[in-house]
Amino acid sequence: MIRNYLKTAFRSLLKNKGFTFINVFGLALGLATCLLIVFYVFDELSYDRYNAKYERIYRVNSDLKYGGTLTSFAIAAPPVGDAMAREFPEVERSTRLALAINLRFKKGNEIIQEDRSIYCDPNIFDIFTLPMIAGDPKTALRDPNDIVISEKTAKKYFSSTDVVGKTLTKVGNDGNSIYKIAGVIRDIPAQSHFKADFLFGLDANQGKGWNGFMFNTYILLQPGADPNHLEAKFDGLLRRHIDTKDFNYTKFAAHGNYIKLSLTPLEDIHLQSNRQRELSANGNIQYVYIFSAIAIFILVLACINFMNLSTARSANRAREVGVRKVLGSTRRHLVAQFLAESLIVTLAAAIIAVVIALLLLPFFNQVSGKELSISRHTFTWLLPALLVIIVVVGILAGAYPAFFLSAFQPVHVLKGKLSAGFKGSKLRSFLVVFQFAISIFLIIGTLVVYNQLNYIQNKSLGFSRDQVLIVKNVTTLKDPKILKQEIKQIPGVVNATLTSFLPTGTLRFPNVFNASSGKNIQGEYWTVDEDYISTMGMKLVSGRNFSNQFATDSSAMIINETAARMLGYNGSPAERINTKYHIIGVVKDFNFSSLRDNVTPLFMVMAPDWMASLSIKVNTTDLPALMGRIESTWKQLSPNQHFEYSFMDEDFNALYSNEQRMGQLFIIFTTLAIIIACLGLFGLAAYAAEQRNREIGIRKVLGANVSTIVTMLSGDFMKLALISILISSPLAWLAMEKWLQSYAYREQIHWWVFAITALGALLIAFITISFQSIKAAMANPVESLKNE
Repeated sequence: MIRNYLKTAFRSLLKNKGFTFINVFGLALGLATCLLIVFYVFDELSYDRYNAKYERIYRVNSDLKYGGTLTSFAIAAPPVGDAMAREFPEVERSTRLALAINLRFKKGNEIIQEDRSIYCDPNIFDIFTLPMIAGDPKTALRDPNDIVISEKTAKKYFSSTDVVGKTLTKVGNDGNSIYKIAGVIRDIPAQSHFKADFLFGLDANQGKGWNGFMFNTYILLQPGADPNHLEAKFDGLLRRHIDTKDFNYTKFAAHGNYIKLSLTPLEDIHLQSNRQRELSANGNIQYVYIFSAIAIFILVLACINFMNLSTARSANRAREVGVRKVLGSTRRHLVAQFLAESLIVTLAAAIIAVVIALLLLPFFNQVSGKELSISRHTFTWLLPALLVIIVVVGILAGAYPAFFLSAFQPVHVLKGKLSAGFKGSKLRSFLVVFQFAISIFLIIGTLVVYNQLNYIQNKSLGFSRDQVLIVKNVTTLKDPKILKQEIKQIPGVVNATLTSFLPTGTLRFPNVFNASSGKNIQGEYWTVDEDYISTMGMKLVSGRNFSNQFATDSSAMIINETAARMLGYNGSPAERINTKYHIIGVVKDFNFSSLRDNVTPLFMVMAPDWMASLSIKVNTTDLPALMGRIESTWKQLSPNQHFEYSFMDEDFNALYSNEQRMGQLFIIFTTLAIIIACLGLFGLAAYAAEQRNREIGIRKVLGANVSTIVTMLSGDFMKLALISILISSPLAWLAMEKWLQSYAYREQIHWWVFAITALGALLIAFITISFQSIKAAMANPVESLKNE
């Protein structure tokens, strides 16, 4: 019997090749899109779960409120972790991590910059899962000159992983250091919130103070320990250790200030943490929710289309049902027959969807910035999931057509008197409204995201990022000032500055500032040179710039407008900061962090910077030639060091690369949703035309022209499209307004976004419907009336 069902189903599907192609293609497109989103979501949710003890690992955070400014840090004071392990039975052990900056190693005569390096306590291997393929984790990093490297790094420097006992030379301005390789670990998975190819040991006694934040600190809880109960003890821990003769915490807190410790589960860091001093850029849980919803919506749209297109063929198969019933087929057999066809189509669509997803995966990785791949582990959940989807989608999508078609009465069918069936039904109207409401919601969301990204690109930030070349690793030179002076002589170079503190950079140094007026605030402390403000195109609103002509400028300070406002600074030369510095100028506020945040107080001093890069303001129409001269000057002063550089506008764009990728994905998924929705509308229009076939014939006989009939057939659908616009527009406005709230500086949602979306949706709907409407209107009325 089953064989007969399948055989008959194949014949029916092959007999209607056009219908079958559209049905399979629409469902495959929806399933493929859903699969790609599922791959993305699974990858985002899998961060740090490769650690065997991830459920018991927590990071210790610090929140500092001082002078009315609250700053949230992903770091803690050096002794915090060790104190927790000693004093709280819930804590099994702790470890500390810190990024290593500007590290360079020799490989023959070549000097290589390495950015993926961290300092850590030797017991890092007891908490994180970092399998060693060579060496002993119990003894590695115990010696101050030990180093552990990744498998990739071992092959890079030695072409082998059998390198324990060999040495690497770290290049420094004050001389080279020799490190012995004590172990080789497997490459840390991409799904990790920190990346490291070099591990250096931390001195256990490094850092004693409790009122300074230095290290990313992690604790491993005992099995069954309650993190919430543990957090309740943190205030007492701080008061026991931080309240000393040098720091009166009680007096500090009496002014509304505080220091608080908190915990973040390891598995939540990537998606739910956005603090200062994160070990790497994190993701955003909002995008996981958004894309998960889009995947569900697209899958539902595909299923609805499948049902619509199957139902649209009902009139063509009515006589088949009638003949089968006359010849003895029961309704149960007919339902089984139609469900078999539905399952075959779903199976074919699922197979094609997997192929499409695999083919599009490299492109999807490029757009999303991921490194997704299909492994043996992927198939362990993918195949069962596909089997469930095939059965569920096949039954759900085929159930209504199966029961609808099998319910035809043979006497009515064979007389040509079909039931009104789907005509004018509330279900049809609901499906059209639902499909287009989703599509309109996505279109509005895409336009808002695009507008916000465009606003970010064009907003005046208080500095000039155009044609600023940043030359890195200049501290490898004995005297970087020589390079600066040489490059400033090159035609086309406007100015240059030596500093590691850039508006588009990641290096930040928060500090506490006490004014002689009695005002105390928290802000950023930057070391710059006398050419910094002019090179960056910043504006002084009062006072003067730094100058080498004034010996007293070694203790001078320039603050931003926000700092001046919070200090109540009115230009008084007697105002002093931290007793040492005197204010000589106020610079106009400029954005030096994400536009998600307001500008915070900034204090700049003129001092040497041992981690500096050289930022060069250029003005030329022949940039390649100028770049060649700058590189040639670099090679003369540093022949063995790579010439590494970037442009400030590119660095600025990189700050919002995640938003840009999400915007591109929004556009892609919205386009696919519109295509799938149009397929459903196409099916409904075809069905409506079939249901009103005789009505159209009669109207044509009575003199109706093509435009009249097209208007008649399109009118109902256009009304439903308008209802979709009215329903989805306020929902989209609420959702996108909430998304925009995460930006301190944001574009408003303009009325024309809704106008363009409404006109576009109506145009798409009309074009889709008109194809079937014109086809029906131009048909010969004799064909539709010959049985009457």
